[in-house]
Amino acid sequence: MIIVLNGYPGVGKLTIGRELTSMISGRLLDIHSVYNIAFALTEFKSPEFMKTIEKIEAIAHDLIRALPAEVPVVLTTVLAGSSDWGDAEWQRIVRLGHERPPLLVVHVHCDLDENIRRIEAPGRGAKRKPQDADMARRNHAGAQPLAGTDETNLLRLDVTDLSPTEAASAIAAWAQKAPT
Repeated sequence: MIIVLNGYPGVGKLTIGRELTSMISGRLLDIHSVYNIAFALTEFKSPEFMKTIEKIEAIAHDLIRALPAEVPVVLTTVLAGSSDWGDAEWQRIVRLGHERPPLLVVHVHCDLDENIRRIEAPGRGAKRKPQDADMARRNHAGAQPLAGTDETNLLRLDVTDLSPTEAASAIAAWAQKAPT
């Protein structure tokens, strides 16, 4: 089982992912674990940056494939709109999900005020996470559709009024009902 938490920065994907993996005895591969190496050693969005991401993901996906089939894996990502890079990135996730079915996609979102509160939370900068309230405003004003809207197993989850534990519980309950 692959559960993909896809949403814009500051909606709570990582925090929910941590709760969820604990509940389902799974593994978590969050976008920051993959991207931080590229952020540290290359220029953002440079060809080297993109190649680094692809190499890190290839290693991570190989390790995921080697896990016992009964071990669920939660991925977090921010993939929206359409671009060559984003489309290829999504197809790599879909391929992994088809190799370790089922592929479950959760679109995580919250209202703008809550998104701003979360994105400005202390400690995000130390994790190389965006902290810009204007980013949240831009994302809400010009939101592109999140990748995965055409997947069979899709949950749209508004977490505005949910704690991370409540959100993770809702996802876990939904995942239990998903066809394999």
